[in-house]
Amino acid sequence: MRYLIPIKQVPETNAVKMDEATGTMIREGVEAIINPLDLYALELGLRLRERTGGEVVVLTMGPPKAMEALREAVAMGADSAVLLSDKGFAGSDTWATSLALAAAIRKLGAYDLVICGERATDGDTGQVGPGIAAWLDLPLISYVAGVTGLTPRAIQARRLVEEGYEELEMDLPGLITVVKEAADPRLPTLRGKQRAKGLAIPVWGCDDLGLTQAQRGLAASPTRVVKIFRPKITRQVHLVRAPDAAAAAAAAAELAAWLRQRNVLPAPGGRKEAGHGA
Repeated sequence: MRYLIPIKQVPETNAVKMDEATGTMIREGVEAIINPLDLYALELGLRLRERTGGEVVVLTMGPPKAMEALREAVAMGADSAVLLSDKGFAGSDTWATSLALAAAIRKLGAYDLVICGERATDGDTGQVGPGIAAWLDLPLISYVAGVTGLTPRAIQARRLVEEGYEELEMDLPGLITVVKEAADPRLPTLRGKQRAKGLAIPVWGCDDLGLTQAQRGLAASPTRVVKIFRPKITRQVHLVRAPDAAAAAAAAAELAAWLRQRNVLPAPGGRKEAGHGA
């Protein structure tokens, strides 16, 4: 069976920075990693291949630097990889991104299952996986917490919902998005790193995918970031200085009175004062 795993290279979570003037993410000079939630999708694909045999192919869309993410995925066990990289992809929203990835999947040929992470940590929309399914007219199961059965014709999966889990069956080929419960990602191996270093990974551009000017980048992106700003956090502070024991005692009494007014501390008689919200 053939498993296709779209992944994304994202800024390391603690290093995310935004350009307030353009409304875009600053990626230059920022450490980049494989989207952590895509690692669960990759691990699930590797485990399914171990069960059924076949091939795991990873693909991503991004700048040339995204090649690092693909080589890491190969080092973890993927068989092959494809990079979608072209200046024409710049400014793509989730609609345009899913369209490009769907075109790449068509170009890759026959497959059985597309496995996506639940969402990306830099955008947090969860739209690309379902978008790919829509462009390819594939059945979809989202929020998959585990695969309970798999044949060349169908997959049985446990889907996470608010009330617990749903047991679903879907015909193949199809697409699933997975949550953390699906699998614990493995680490790259030394042999895998050596193989990844020497693996030839093709790079496809807009023309390779047959995308017109209206199907790529900003032209194909109906959503726009109109404005981005950092919220201002203000607090009202009442500072009491206590240079000596007497002042400290007075400050403590003032604090206790303030807390009683808000019904946090009981009144001196042991009962909370009425008329104030907690």
